Amino acid sequence: MEQLKHDIYWHFKLKRSNGRALKALKIIESYNGKVSPKFRKLSNEYATEVLGNKAYAPWLYVYSAIQNRFDAGWIPDNYYAKEVVPRLNGDYGKVADRNFITPFLLSSMESLDVAYFINGKFCSPDSKIIDPMAVKDYLFEKQDKIVFKLENSKRGKGVYILDKNNFDPSTYISNKCGNSVFQKFIKQHPFFSEFADNSVATIRVTTVSDELGNISARASYIRFGRTKDTHIMSNSAISIPIDINTGEFHSVGYMNWLQVDKHPDSNVSFHQKTIPHFSKCVDKAIEMHRVIPFMGCLGWDLTVDTSEKVQVIEVNGINNGIKLSEATTGPCFKDLNWSNLWKQTQQS
Repeated sequence: MEQLKHDIYWHFKLKRSNGRALKALKIIESYNGKVSPKFRKLSNEYATEVLGNKAYAPWLYVYSAIQNRFDAGWIPDNYYAKEVVPRLNGDYGKVADRNFITPFLLSSMESLDVAYFINGKFCSPDSKIIDPMAVKDYLFEKQDKIVFKLENSKRGKGVYILDKNNFDPSTYISNKCGNSVFQKFIKQHPFFSEFADNSVATIRVTTVSDELGNISARASYIRFGRTKDTHIMSNSAISIPIDINTGEFHSVGYMNWLQVDKHPDSNVSFHQKTIPHFSKCVDKAIEMHRVIPFMGCLGWDLTVDTSEKVQVIEVNGINNGIKLSEATTGPCFKDLNWSNLWKQTQQS
């Protein structure tokens, strides 16, 4: 019965994912032209014969449409979600997405967390319960603004910027708010504010741990918000691929798979722009992953602040999709033999 539930769940999850892939493909083909029948055929064969399911082909179409070629090393985003993440991260991937647990896992990380709301109680990072009557003064003792995030918030939903005037602790208790975290508000480096100054830019660095626990950074991109957004929203953000070795932007970014060569609000070009202190961002992600080498692939969201210090915003152990990186800078994971993981899952 459990296997049947699992199969039904993934049947519909793969179907939804492929719907998104085909929608993306239609947009990409509007400016890059139709994907070659040859590449479609190779994608179908690779998905079926190597990855074990033709349902993985649509994301390979997307990658081919972006790069105008086919590469047998690509990992489809839905294969990654179904076979790679569960196999390499397991339940610890879910633990990494728990805000309260992360500082304990990564004790060397200087956390942005100020407080938590867990199971109906306000709690400090050192596990002390905070009186609801005192929580406002506690939160805003050292900062004018804080960031509130629901646990497992996705696509920018459940994230709010708060100040002392609009914070009411009774709201969280009376509405039975889900588990959440209150974090320090980051003042970002001026480089990022040139593009968008109303929201904090996030640099995603994807790191992997191989079979021997060697950690390496494989891909990176940056996301900017729009003028109207107080924080990064997936449905409106602009994502620009980054050269993982240099920190230089690609000349074009993507907004819901439409290509843009400059920020649509500030009109600042992406051409020949390099992130300041990018190597420190990569080093920080690798350093943190070395603490938990038993997790196979993680997505780190970071930024650089006005003091030129790298800030770790969050780590993603479950919802760290790879589609943009594979489509624009991939294959990023060709040497890791991830294409064989589905066979191991069937045998176990």
